[in-house]
Amino acid sequence: MFSLPGVLEAEVAEQIVDLVPSAEMVRFAKNGTDATSAAIRLARAYTGRDHVIFCGYHGWQDWFVGATTKNKGVPQAVSMLTHKFIYNNLDSLSNLFSKLPNQIAAVILEPMNSTYPNVGFLEGVRDLTHKNGSVLIFDEVVTGFRFDIGGAQKLFNVTPDLTALGKGIANGYPLSAVAGNKEIMNEMENIFFSGTFGGELLSLASAKATIELYRNIDVCGELNLIGCTLADGLKRIISELELESVIEVSGHPTWLFLLWKSAFGQPVENIKSFFLQEMFNAGVLVLSTHNVSLALKDRDISKVLAAYELVLSKLKDSLLTGTLSLRLKCDPVKNLFTIR
Repeated sequence: MFSLPGVLEAEVAEQIVDLVPSAEMVRFAKNGTDATSAAIRLARAYTGRDHVIFCGYHGWQDWFVGATTKNKGVPQAVSMLTHKFIYNNLDSLSNLFSKLPNQIAAVILEPMNSTYPNVGFLEGVRDLTHKNGSVLIFDEVVTGFRFDIGGAQKLFNVTPDLTALGKGIANGYPLSAVAGNKEIMNEMENIFFSGTFGGELLSLASAKATIELYRNIDVCGELNLIGCTLADGLKRIISELELESVIEVSGHPTWLFLLWKSAFGQPVENIKSFFLQEMFNAGVLVLSTHNVSLALKDRDISKVLAAYELVLSKLKDSLLTGTLSLRLKCDPVKNLFTIR
């Protein structure tokens, strides 16, 4: 770890600039919250405005979490600067711009999580944001190097002004980055963004090797195939058990979501709790998403699908016989942080 920039920083930055459509300059950090918060600070510095519009999950900093249900400890004055719009609903975004004319510094969103963007939605977000003189930020901490080697922005062919990257960029080593338009990124000279471990070289070396691997083999394509195999198998099981009214599979193959519904007089919390309880007992640790990796082999997928078939069969029987609550061995789960 150097006190001044190392050669690896430049090399990895060049790799990102070469791959990510929005990236003209890059600055490194350690986690996704660093990157999203740096992007917000850049946008505020660049526009001279304070308010932010968001959609999705963007970390734990005050500017974002103050607008969620986990806002204890965040000053109200900070919370009032952040506003939520609805994914795939351009009117909800337009209405916020109308209520706060010439006050919005940035629009930040996950380009996709559990739902595919409607035709023209991301383009509409970009056009509305630019029409109002604001900065468009894509939070690709999850989707970057997962949906496509160039991120969801390349997959959907919509380029933001700034991009937050993390997670898969260094294959598990702690590294994130904010990248984007050179004119906006130049504001790094005027804001304060620093951290002791920002230039730590082991994570940068991992990122360099990881990105080279992405270039040598079709990592995103293989992740997609793994996800499709899981999704297709799970959808088949759901169909055969006639549980479409209870569970739905959604999202991109590399980032799948299990969407639970209340059914047979049982609240969704009870149904999800029974599912988790029985999946854990079957030896599979799963919550409500699949974030697939190349470490998953055919035998692993077969084991997961076998567990799904066993557990969902038990779930159906419990619902039909009205015994689900009796079979629960713990209190139902509670949704403590529902903001996606």
